[in-house]
Amino acid sequence: MGGSGEAIRAKVRERYSIAATGRGSCQDDACCASGYSSVELVRIPAESVLGLGSGNPVRHARLRPGETVVDLGSGGGIDVFLASGLVGPGGSATGIDMTPMMVARASTAAASHNIPNASFVLAPIEKLPFPDAHADVVLSNCVINLSPDKPAVFAEAFRILKPGGRLVISDVVQERDLGAIEDDCGCVGNAMVREEYLKTIRTAGFVGLRIVEDRPWRTGPNGIDASAVTLVARKPAQEVST
Repeated sequence: MGGSGEAIRAKVRERYSIAATGRGSCQDDACCASGYSSVELVRIPAESVLGLGSGNPVRHARLRPGETVVDLGSGGGIDVFLASGLVGPGGSATGIDMTPMMVARASTAAASHNIPNASFVLAPIEKLPFPDAHADVVLSNCVINLSPDKPAVFAEAFRILKPGGRLVISDVVQERDLGAIEDDCGCVGNAMVREEYLKTIRTAGFVGLRIVEDRPWRTGPNGIDASAVTLVARKPAQEVST
């Protein structure tokens, strides 16, 4: 990952501010994928679909009515809106994003479509504005790879989850250290090598980690450079005594 943390954040914020205008969709952006069915898309505001994900974490989250969901790097809100429909009026889904234009776009969609259990907050995913043991589920979709401090993201996700809570994320990982590479969107250039990424999740305290989707994302002359993975892990139901 090249560059300072603030420089990386500034570049990401600039790119996603453009995407928030609707000019960063899959038609002209290499860092995106459609992982949603027509049945899923018909349930949510069309303006939330910007094509910026690498998978569909909601599909693997097994959400239940009444649960509290937090989505890290929520963008236009597609996963928040999908989650809000599944947890129902007794539950809630909150998106966290550091790009003001994305938060504004998603919040406007929630208001105009009268979805009161979906909300959006402007904040960095490395420092979440929630108390300990707040959420049943933490989601993320092709965002953690962009963070300059991934250990902090996973530590915060662990902190805000209730005991037994689930982490369900789709993301991009390098298959080997690619060094400095040409990568306009940063989703490969800023990504961790797979083994390091999984180790970072476990080091944060998560257990039961398993990959539920795994496919090539970027292929080079030496084979697969990076993959899109969706994984599930959980916070232990009881704290381990030391």
